[in-house]
Amino acid sequence: MAEDIGFRAALDEAQKGASEGGVPIGACLVSAEGKIMGRGHNMRVQKSSATIHAEIAALENAGRLPASAYKGATMYTTLSPCDMCTGACILYKIKRVVLGENNTFVGGEDYLKKRGIEVVNLHNADCEALMKIFIKEHPEDWYEDIGEQ
Repeated sequence: MAEDIGFRAALDEAQKGASEGGVPIGACLVSAEGKIMGRGHNMRVQKSSATIHAEIAALENAGRLPASAYKGATMYTTLSPCDMCTGACILYKIKRVVLGENNTFVGGEDYLKKRGIEVVNLHNADCEALMKIFIKEHPEDWYEDIGEQ
């Protein structure tokens, strides 16, 4: 099942990011046919980047594709997408965004919905636990990541 594959890959990516000392957010882009197109995790800390959030990494790792490739695709992400990642999903006309949780951060979910993108929240405890630990241990990195510091 694509949902299991996509979410599992996103969670694996988040755990990989955590093990590297980065912001533990992962993402996976899955085609309408259920195939992984790209996956990645937040690399802002590891690469001193201003823009490599998980969803951006997944899109980057999918490579250059025609706009039609995204038709019917789902972006799986372990956390509610920020404004930048929300914009990327809208730009590429992603059909659905499945997020692990939004208790630690609420991003552009309402805007996604207004633009006709289905949003599903899995309320996943593992995703929430990863974020709570990171925010407690690295508040300066977290607030920088979401543009508040």
